[in-house]
Amino acid sequence: MAPKRNAMSPTAQTATADTVPETIPALPTEDALRANTWSLLAALLAAPPGDELLGLLRQIDPSTEGEGAMAVHWRLLRLASEHSGAAQINDEYHDCFVGISRGELMPYGSWYLTGFLMDRPLAQLRADLTRLGIARQGDVHEPEDHIAALCEVMAILISEGGHDALAFQSSFFAQHIAPWAGAFFRDVQQARSANFYRSVGGLGEVFMATEQQYLAMLV
Repeated sequence: MAPKRNAMSPTAQTATADTVPETIPALPTEDALRANTWSLLAALLAAPPGDELLGLLRQIDPSTEGEGAMAVHWRLLRLASEHSGAAQINDEYHDCFVGISRGELMPYGSWYLTGFLMDRPLAQLRADLTRLGIARQGDVHEPEDHIAALCEVMAILISEGGHDALAFQSSFFAQHIAPWAGAFFRDVQQARSANFYRSVGGLGEVFMATEQQYLAMLV
């Protein structure tokens, strides 16, 4: 897979609160579902969802999601979206992730891995993003190890496909996401400020485990 990628926002903040993640075209069904899930998590963690995205979440059809942990958490996400309004979720998002000086949660890889912001894991991530040809947009100020940014990168890697695609995905996931994302999503579920985002945390935790098993099996 040639490492040629468009510029991206490390926290998907080119999206507005009303942006709906694009459907990933021209991929095998399983990869399209994976890419869309990564993209959805990126959108929900980059900014509070607006009415349009909430409307789509409320249309999740539980009867088509099958059984198993992922299906359960898709249903919980739908229920949470049905019982939450955009203004309420906006306040919740800021309490969880922004705050006055900082939010209740710190959605950064360096923080989880070392206890400090802007530490060595971020430097390693930036070097890998440079090798992959992925650049941060100039008007974005969040560091690239924000969880939304990493979800966005995974969506890019899956959607581009190509030769050795799974090897690229597996390497990036194993180094920059797997060591800490599960703990982050568990913290989201336990956050005092979280209501709607508990369902996002549950979906995220189960999806991280599913991706780890999937990539380990295929690579």
